[in-house]
Amino acid sequence: MHILQISTSEKESIIDITSEVRDIIIQSKIKDGICVVYSPHTTAGITINENADPDVKHDILLSLNSIVKELDFRHSEGNSSAHMKTSLVGKSQTIILEDNQLQLGTWDGIYFCEFDGPRSRKIYVEIVSK
Repeated sequence: MHILQISTSEKESIIDITSEVRDIIIQSKIKDGICVVYSPHTTAGITINENADPDVKHDILLSLNSIVKELDFRHSEGNSSAHMKTSLVGKSQTIILEDNQLQLGTWDGIYFCEFDGPRSRKIYVEIVSK
């Protein structure tokens, strides 16, 4: 397993980690299999979405903020909305690996989604051979 370290500087952000995951795959020399990207945090997720237009990241956060309102949550830490957003986005993505390449769509990127920053975070990347 490989660990990516990320430091976030804002309360909410979406960070493209595609190139870091690709570097791990190249170093692994595994030709065919799957790559799992996992966030071990309850207030941060992993998603795959368009990486050509930077406005998409803004729009994802805008949409999540319109879905998850600040309510009278009982969780005492004050970050319940971050937990809800993580549940909606998910904590992991599995990507097919073929010929040492991630099988992403033309416009796809892998994103770390911070919902309770700023923080230092870890992302686990596991590559399993076919």
